[in-house]
This record gives sequence, structure tokens and C-alpha cells, in this order.
Amino acid sequence: MEYTSGGASWREALRTAASGLFSRPTGHRRSPWSIGVPLIAIAAGLLFTTSATTANGTSLRDDRRPQLAQLIEERREQVDESDRQRAALLTQVEAETEALAGSDAPIAEQRRRGESSRQGAGFTALRGPGLTVELDDAPRLSETRPGNPSNDDLVVHQSDVQAVVNALWAGGAEAMSIMGVRVISTSAVRCVGNTLLLHGRVYSPPFKITAIGDSSKLRGALDASDGVRLFRDAVDHFGLGYRETVEGSVTVLAYDGSSALSEVEVPQ
Repeated sequence: MEYTSGGASWREALRTAASGLFSRPTGHRRSPWSIGVPLIAIAAGLLFTTSATTANGTSLRDDRRPQLAQLIEERREQVDESDRQRAALLTQVEAETEALAGSDAPIAEQRRRGESSRQGAGFTALRGPGLTVELDDAPRLSETRPGNPSNDDLVVHQSDVQAVVNALWAGGAEAMSIMGVRVISTSAVRCVGNTLLLHGRVYSPPFKITAIGDSSKLRGALDASDGVRLFRDAVDHFGLGYRETVEGSVTVLAYDGSSALSEVEVPQ
């Protein structure tokens, strides 16, 4: 529904209502309706005026979802452009540091120290045998499920992802990625609804976690994890997805995000 100003019409309605409300007919008592009807007319006029002012010539019932989707896409493009600019700046810094190291002995020494720690910190790609674990939400069904589960019972939660990640580290994983993104010591796994937030990016299920290491030890650590066992029970009861895939050779990419720390403490 579209609204226009309608100023003359509602002002006329208010004048009519006021004249009916405040006129003083003689010869008989005023009935309740003679007071109530003008008051209702005044309230309706105020309501229409408020609606017209709020609408400002537009439709109040327009579906704003396309606008929201467009806004999200614009923000995603802005983030991608910022990532490209950051990558270009990192390349420039790397080139200038390497050039400076050729003529400055202290810079060269610090560069060698940094290079020796890159693999352990996750800044180099690693390839080898390993294991991939996939977690997924339960399929949406129209009929009622046994046990009348809630919506929370049918989705993968942050604790489920963390349970798998912690178990794989405990099983001796040498490197790990979630949704193809390298996990490092400062990585934080968070869930927003049924989506995963990692390093500022949002991912939808199924969630794939890949670890490099001895697959038998990795699977043993998953079997020993209480959190993983709870998720497997939910798989049996509510139909969530869980799959383990032994990888003969898999690559975990290097971490390419920001390594800046907002707070750090040097151990004594």
C-alpha cells in the first residue's frame, strides 16, 4: 500500500469530527455514540497521518530482503578488495625487507630467525597423510522426528567443531585447516546461528576439518574425545552428519591472514 500526503482529506475529517464532538444540540441528552464516534474518527485520522509521514511516499510493505542481500554482497566485495590490497602490501614489504637484508647484517639475522619459525607458526604450506572430518546439520524434514528435538538439536554447534579440533591436536596433528583455512595458535572458532565464523569470514555447513598426521592416531583421539562421542550420539538420534575420510596425501595451505597481535606477554 502506498501513501500520499492526503493533507486536505484528514484535516477535513478532523474538522468534521470536532464539529460533531463539540456541537451542542438542544432538546435531548447526548448519547455515548455521539462522543465515541468523533473520537474514533480523530484517532483514525492521526493514524493515517502517521502512516503517511512514515511512508514518505513509499510502500511500507516492500520486501527489504533483496536490499539486505545486495548490502551483504557489497560488503563482501569490499572485504575481498581489502584482502587484495593487504596481499599487495605484504608482497611489497617482503621484497623491501629482503633487499634490506642483503646489506644489513642484523636485519638478515632476524630474517633467518623468523624463517626458521614459519613452519611451526603455520605460515608455510604442509603436505602429507592425514584425516578429514566433516560435520553437517541434520536435513530439514516436514514430519516430526522421534523425541521431538528442538532446532538446536539439529545443527552443528561451536562446541562440536572445537571438540573435533582439540581431539585432532591431541592425536598429534602437525597442521590443520577448517574449510580450507589454516588454523594457527591465535585462531578462534565461533558459531553464529548455524554458520561458522573463522578469521572474519563466515562459512556454512558442512564444516570440513583436515589434519595432517598419523590417521590411526587421529582417529583414536577422536574416539577418546567425550565431545566427539556426544556429537556422534546426536548423529544417531537426530540425523546430523559425521564422516571421517583417511587422506593418503593432502595439502594444508599456509596461513595468509593478519599476524598482528593486540596483546602479547613474554614468559619470564
